Amino acid sequence: MNISNGNRHHVVVVGAGFGGLYAVNELVDSDVDVTLIDRRNFHLFQPLLYQVATGTISATDVSAPIRSIFGKKENITVRLDSATGIDVRSRHLNTKSHTRIKYDDLIIATGVSHHYFGHYEWQKNAPGLKTIEDALEMRRKIFTAFELAENESDPVRRKQLLTFVIVGGGPTGVELAGALADLAYKTFEKHFHNINTKKECSIYLIEGLPNVLPSFKESLSEVTRGYLTEMGVEVLTSSLVTDIQNDTVFYKIGDESKKIEAKTILWGAGVMASVMGKILSDATGVELDSVGRVVVNKDFTVGEHDNIFVIGDLARFKEGSDFLPGVATVAMQSGEFVAKLIKNRVGNKKNYKKEFKYKNKGNLAVIGRNKAVADLGFMTSKGFVAWLLWIFIHILYLIGFGSKVSVLTKWALSYFNQDKGNRLIFIK
Repeated sequence: MNISNGNRHHVVVVGAGFGGLYAVNELVDSDVDVTLIDRRNFHLFQPLLYQVATGTISATDVSAPIRSIFGKKENITVRLDSATGIDVRSRHLNTKSHTRIKYDDLIIATGVSHHYFGHYEWQKNAPGLKTIEDALEMRRKIFTAFELAENESDPVRRKQLLTFVIVGGGPTGVELAGALADLAYKTFEKHFHNINTKKECSIYLIEGLPNVLPSFKESLSEVTRGYLTEMGVEVLTSSLVTDIQNDTVFYKIGDESKKIEAKTILWGAGVMASVMGKILSDATGVELDSVGRVVVNKDFTVGEHDNIFVIGDLARFKEGSDFLPGVATVAMQSGEFVAKLIKNRVGNKKNYKKEFKYKNKGNLAVIGRNKAVADLGFMTSKGFVAWLLWIFIHILYLIGFGSKVSVLTKWALSYFNQDKGNRLIFIK
């Protein structure tokens, strides 16, 4: 089946993450027709997935149906599908539903997934956190461990069940460790009769570099380490994971080999590009980096193809001597930039921005209830003030989540609520 949107300029956007969503939002009510393609029918607010994984909020609180965002916009068509190939000569996108969609401009924003540094067998024992399914699987593993420990009479087995290891000390790992510490040492303190979660639980955070939150200022990394230690998390920096098998994490500190036995191992280190990077490289010959991200030009086009753009985490964009980080603000800004560029081209405007310049909004991370760190460039903050900054800055990024005030209130109440209510699990 061949689909075309008639004579109007047609922009096809693949991926409804932050980059794709912001690009489409910029093109609403413009002089172009847009087809947005995603294999899920919702936009995911990924920064809060760790709260779903630890039962603070539900999956629906971080998901917004795409049709509820763009369904009433006449120039936006939403398709539940996935891309399988690109024909650059005829300007067609091939999809899993065997549909050929003609495009005038193509925007690829399919993001990244977990990277296990060549050890894909680790994924079975150490799930990552990029999707709703990942978060729900993490939640199942975490809460099942507590339930099984309550019924376990063997002290060795019970210790394994109550030991948690998080690999990766970036924002995902730090936020997971802090939320898990709040859960084990505060929320669950009196919820079980046969185990004492405050005394028996052990939480380890393993990071290969010398500091947690390595992209933050060193002073804030030290503050974060102090917060985690105070909360009961054992932080192991300069520690390289060498193997994960049989409910055991093997790692090295210098030349010393060590291991931790744990039933729950969670992965928060490294990223691998989506399959669209390889598809695009096969179609255009564009260069990929070591993890499959697409090396793009200053306007996010690829190679000599001025009508194909790659934005968000899938793009490898060099600004000065550094590459832009894979964070939500980069995806949002790149999406808006490309959409404005396309509108200006279609409108035959001459004076418009042809090269992308990133406006660094800073870094924020939440470690626990009332504990956060913020580096906004012109200022740094920690503790409760940083936590408030984190909440309000994130709420500004919401598209399609109804009233921002009501969402803010719900998240805040859920976060302050000690008795987390989203703990439904099942035994496989």
